[in-house]
This record gives sequence, C-alpha cells and structure tokens, in this order.
Amino acid sequence: MKTIAVLLGILCRAGVGSVFIYASLDKLSHPDGFAQAVYHYRMVPMTLLHPFALLLPMVELVLGIALILGWARRGAALLGGTLSLVFIVALSIALARGLDISCGCFHTDGGHQVGMSLLVRDAVLLLACLPPLILERCGPEMDSIFRRK
Repeated sequence: MKTIAVLLGILCRAGVGSVFIYASLDKLSHPDGFAQAVYHYRMVPMTLLHPFALLLPMVELVLGIALILGWARRGAALLGGTLSLVFIVALSIALARGLDISCGCFHTDGGHQVGMSLLVRDAVLLLACLPPLILERCGPEMDSIFRRK
C-alpha cells in the first residue's frame, strides 16, 4: 500500500511539475503576449498587469522544478493547488461574463479558448496537487539531502 502511495505521489509531482514548467516557457519567452492574454480577463488592474504577467510564469517555473525535485514539496504542492484554484475562478468568471478569449495557459499566440474543458483540466491539476501535499512519503526528495540526522 505504501509503495502505491509513493508511486502516486511521484507521478503527481512529475505530472503537475511538468505542466507548470511547460506553461511557464512560452509566457517567459513572450511576456507582452501573456500580459495581453491576462488583460483580456479584465481581472487585474492595469498598474499590476505587467508585474503580474512577469511574475506568474517565474512562479510557475520554480514551482514546477520544486515539485519534480522534491524541494519544499508540500509548499510547492500547496502553491500549485492554490494557483489551480485561482485559474478555475478566473476561467469561471470569464465564462460567466461570456468572454470569447484565449486562456493564455500554454501559448500566448491564441491557444485554447476559455471553456468547460479548461475547468476540467484545472480541476484535475488541482486534484493532482493533493497527493504531494498530504502524503507522508512521496518518493525521493531534495529536502532529505539537507535534513540533519
């Protein structure tokens, strides 16, 4: 049973971490395009738009790396779950407003339109953050290198 839990934790860490890393790459390469995508949601004040568009992909990248390496695993999983929840709220508000926009999730040049499939995808991402957050052991971790015995 413990082996299955550890395997689940490793798979979730790798999967969620990879998604966040992949999501950050195009945003980091095209910060103006990502700022435009964020602007279309009409949720971030103009004064915070560019700092938000620059900071979020950096957070996604570090979060993804931390999950994969097992560095501050629980904190990274909590942050990943929180971001997934924020994305769900943003998508829900965009849908409720009837906005016909690109999500800006993985590509800044169009990409996937806001819709129910994105809500499902983000809900799965949120659920995948739970095993690394709640499991006692979750595979090899960098934190164990720095722990004192």
